[in-house]
Amino acid sequence: MPSIKLVNISGESVGELNLSDVVFDVPLHIPAMHQVVVAQLANRRQGTASAKSRGEVRGGGKKPWRQKHTGRARHGSTRSPIWVGGGVVHGPKPRSYRQKVNKKVRKLAICSALSQKVRDAQILGIQSLSMEAPSTKIMKGFFQALGAVKPLVILDSSDMNVTKSARNIPGARVMHVDSINVYDLLKHGHIVMSAGAVKKLEEVYA
Repeated sequence: MPSIKLVNISGESVGELNLSDVVFDVPLHIPAMHQVVVAQLANRRQGTASAKSRGEVRGGGKKPWRQKHTGRARHGSTRSPIWVGGGVVHGPKPRSYRQKVNKKVRKLAICSALSQKVRDAQILGIQSLSMEAPSTKIMKGFFQALGAVKPLVILDSSDMNVTKSARNIPGARVMHVDSINVYDLLKHGHIVMSAGAVKKLEEVYA
């Protein structure tokens, strides 16, 4: 059974937190994680890019010069794609980039990412992370005490004081456990997870 170090707000170790084998001890599955990350980034795209074709550009109805006896190449419109101010050939049009990922693949990818973080000793647990008022100084000192690089804090309940304390720290982010995703798990170096968030993940993915 894997376990992670449990710390307090000062960054001091206060024990260990045992984890479920089903969620936090899964073999690394790179293809599943790759598929989920590619789909997640694709689904962020708005797909609103649009360029006008030669039939949509205003003007160009008149033939610029007669067909023959000018010594120049023949042209039928000044909105041809080879003219400056003309239309675009095969330009982008509004479309959906959405990709579907099956629930089992998404679950496998998340469990695989979490398990690898545990094996790399990049997940730390905290019994409760609460602050009376926003303080970037306290939060920065907490991350420095842990030696956390690009930390991701995952909480089981929203706390604006914690969120505001971390938002001015480069690379740091606070997230609710319901918003957990493979991209952020892989993007951030260290993960600080509340005991409640660990319990919820085990309930959902076990």
